[in-house]
Amino acid sequence: MGRETLKRFIPYISLTVLFLSLSLASPYFLTVNNLSSVVRQTTVITIMAIGMTVVIASGGIDLSVGSIVGLAGVCGAMLIASQLPTALALVGAILVGSVCGFTNGAAITALKIPPFIATLGTMGIYRGLTLILTGGIPVANLTRDFGVLATGSVLGVIPVPMLFLLTVAVLVHFILKYTRLGRYSYAIGSNSEAARCSGIPLGKYTLVIYALGGALTGWAGMIEAARLVTGQPTAGEGYELRVIAAVVIGGGSLNGGQGSVPGTIVGSLIMGLLSNGCNLLGVSPFLQQIIIGSVIVLAVTFDELQRRRMG
Repeated sequence: MGRETLKRFIPYISLTVLFLSLSLASPYFLTVNNLSSVVRQTTVITIMAIGMTVVIASGGIDLSVGSIVGLAGVCGAMLIASQLPTALALVGAILVGSVCGFTNGAAITALKIPPFIATLGTMGIYRGLTLILTGGIPVANLTRDFGVLATGSVLGVIPVPMLFLLTVAVLVHFILKYTRLGRYSYAIGSNSEAARCSGIPLGKYTLVIYALGGALTGWAGMIEAARLVTGQPTAGEGYELRVIAAVVIGGGSLNGGQGSVPGTIVGSLIMGLLSNGCNLLGVSPFLQQIIIGSVIVLAVTFDELQRRRMG
């Protein structure tokens, strides 16, 4: 029990130490502009990671999320360019993401393909669809109010992306904590055979889990497009690794059965602060990749050691 408690609080302790260290190391860190910038930059990854938390808790994985960001962002930008209201374009992007997620779930359940292989394949399919839709050219000529999704603020202080993030976090935390979908996600991830014998319809809930993850990724894709003020067909490249890392650093397990929304948010913030701190301190971007990669390896290693001890 002591080890479990330690594991649960390590991400929070790490974030606190990192925050205090950067506050002392750079006079530019603890400013409203800088912290607001960190929030805006990490929102897309964090929203995606919250969706990935449900997927990983169920014992799955989704390598196609980076491509879904690009496809959903481009589709949303196209709707904006066709004079559709921003709210409806956002709904359209979320629907595109949910369809992509549902397709991933269908490939896994109907074709019995391992999630890693299924989503590795759809990663290429969705990116190819995005390039075909755009011809490799960014979608431009978007309305000015579209950028509010990423750059706007409420009362001049609270970034609009933060409001989106809080909404997603509360919704998914409630789902994982208090609904059948949440309980079944953990049950499937802990032991899928036991869950099946208990009468849980694995196929049905796998579809819902991946569709939920895809919908949140579509939402993140729209924010990313608003941040770039264009629908970039290459948007989201490499995001899948950062998203999975946020879940693992936050206490999730690639073996399934573990993961929480607060932990994932902390994991995403740790990576965001590491990147921001390195930039403020003039650390080479090449060295930044080594640092973040090392943190990921340490997090996974710690999880494996804990599992072996429990075993």
